[in-house]
Amino acid sequence: MRIARFSIDGNVAFGAVEGDKPDELVLDIIKGIPFADFELSGTKVPLSKVRLLPPVLPNKVVAFGRNYAEHARELGNEVPQAPFAFFKPSTAVIGPGDDIQYPSFSEELHHEAELAVVIGRMCREVPRDRVKDVIFGYTCANDITARDVQKREKQWARAKGFDTSCPLGPWVETGLDLAKASDLTVQLTVNGEQRQLGRTSEMIHSIEDLIVNISEAMTLLPGDVILTGTPAGVGPLNVGDEVAVTIEGIGTLTNKVVKRG
Repeated sequence: MRIARFSIDGNVAFGAVEGDKPDELVLDIIKGIPFADFELSGTKVPLSKVRLLPPVLPNKVVAFGRNYAEHARELGNEVPQAPFAFFKPSTAVIGPGDDIQYPSFSEELHHEAELAVVIGRMCREVPRDRVKDVIFGYTCANDITARDVQKREKQWARAKGFDTSCPLGPWVETGLDLAKASDLTVQLTVNGEQRQLGRTSEMIHSIEDLIVNISEAMTLLPGDVILTGTPAGVGPLNVGDEVAVTIEGIGTLTNKVVKRG
């Protein structure tokens, strides 16, 4: 099932996305929230009539860096022996169609297409064989990075945590099991030109590795997001660019880069 979060006539709701053709998709509005038992209302609205929002509002976004060997090497970094985590604040999150605001303190903004894992239940110290039980689903992410700031400041709070630096969407796909999610095509285009192309099977540390690692240290809450790393091919974004992340079996997340007002 594809679960979207949307607004219509000033109201915010979750809905199940139905249909196959992009111009014929509809939303069956969900009674309640999708992290607990819920029912479909049977009230349906065309997707074209709503504004899609970030599919979740995470308490925290835990991101893992340098989790694809070729990406680590393309930036001159060593491949980490253990998962390498950092955070993006909730204020970094935007949804499909929202603008990425080019930060005033950077002159080198980069894209990073990533598979995002959405947590479905409160959990801590998750055993490897229970990881599948705490995953709600998967969505597309773009780990927007102020690369010059990242290099200059060494720690990544500003470089990767500024407002609008974490596009998520267009919805959460709940129908993928771990085996399928571990071998999906991840691609990114800028103005229609392909920049990144890889597979989640190229990850150094698996989805299980990442969730076991971070849950050893902290409690994960429903709606929290885990970013699993980006394949090689990261590169610059400029004001006016349209950047799109497409992940096999999930969908396409599209955003435009604008000058911060």
